[in-house]
Amino acid sequence: MTENVVVLGAGYAGAGAIKSLEDELDGETDVDVTWVSETDYHLVLHESHRCIRDPSVQENIAIPVHEIKQPSTEFIQDEVVGIDTDAQEVNLADSDTVEYDYLLVGLGSQTAFFGIEGLEEYALTLKSLDDALDIHDKIQQAARDASTNDPAQVVIGGAGLSGIQTAGEVAEFRDEHNAPIDIHLVEGLDQVLPNSDPELQGALRKRLEAADVNIKCGEFIGEVDEETVYIGDEDELDYDVLVWTGGITGRDCMQDVDLDKDERNHRVHAEGNFQTEDDHVFAIGDSALIDQPGDQPAPPTAQAAWQAAEVAGENLARAARGQPLKTWTHKDKGTVVSVGEKAVAHDVVNMPIETFGGLPAKLLKKAIAARWINDVTSVGRAAKAWPDM
Repeated sequence: MTENVVVLGAGYAGAGAIKSLEDELDGETDVDVTWVSETDYHLVLHESHRCIRDPSVQENIAIPVHEIKQPSTEFIQDEVVGIDTDAQEVNLADSDTVEYDYLLVGLGSQTAFFGIEGLEEYALTLKSLDDALDIHDKIQQAARDASTNDPAQVVIGGAGLSGIQTAGEVAEFRDEHNAPIDIHLVEGLDQVLPNSDPELQGALRKRLEAADVNIKCGEFIGEVDEETVYIGDEDELDYDVLVWTGGITGRDCMQDVDLDKDERNHRVHAEGNFQTEDDHVFAIGDSALIDQPGDQPAPPTAQAAWQAAEVAGENLARAARGQPLKTWTHKDKGTVVSVGEKAVAHDVVNMPIETFGGLPAKLLKKAIAARWINDVTSVGRAAKAWPDM
């Protein structure tokens, strides 16, 4: 009997799992694979901030699915609106339902606004290629409308990886175009890249300040209207462009799915083998809270999704064959963060220095992106993308 294996999402988790699943099946004819995604491309999301400065970068970070999947894998471009675990069906916005014997949920996340009044209405986000291009357009227009005496005010909420890298790209845009722009990076906790190593935090702050980014930590955004960001009890920042990168939550379509999940953010609980409480449903990436040794689940990072996808794809094939599943344990290989053309690396495996910048960090950041592109497509596409990473 042919088994139907369905993978949802074309992010790192979904694209990586498809590659791993296809490699593991190696042409088996008793397993049919279907891949479902809202977009017909895989976005190298951790490099999407580059499009804020230069929209042409999209050509190298938006990889068509036909360059990733094998011809035998059916691809459906549509939005997932629900999952019926009893009927073992995926409900789509515009297409027929898709039946599955085994399902991998890799739908990623969406931006969390934490109930902050006005934030969702007025802020731009950075969760897709369209988001990055929209930020570019808004900043370009704000700069055109500004002057040296009245510069455009760009406020970025959240100083995690996305916020820092967004601020760096806006600064590069400003400098390349000699644009009258003031940049403000706002973080509610006490430091940039909260909960990370102090040495890394200091190195990133140094580069942000060198890029003339105004950093404000220690007070949370409490309210937003169409002109002003209200911070803490007293501070206000008028803005022309507001970008919010302050957190993630699960996708709306997961809210009513009958699986054990965090009721606040709809992320699904999964074992270390990615299996949920339903033996026929697996979850991975930002969609999941994957059990790991200790008290914390696997981090919602691109690095973790890459690592997990290889095992998840293999486990889907094993499940379809009735074989035992493998358990995955995340291994942190370090952190690399870009600040415009500069970068900072920390705690990188096999490196003698704990925190470093300069050309080695910049080349490492480029190499990480190029390696991923090579893994899901080809060395030729990776080489073509190298200059823009």
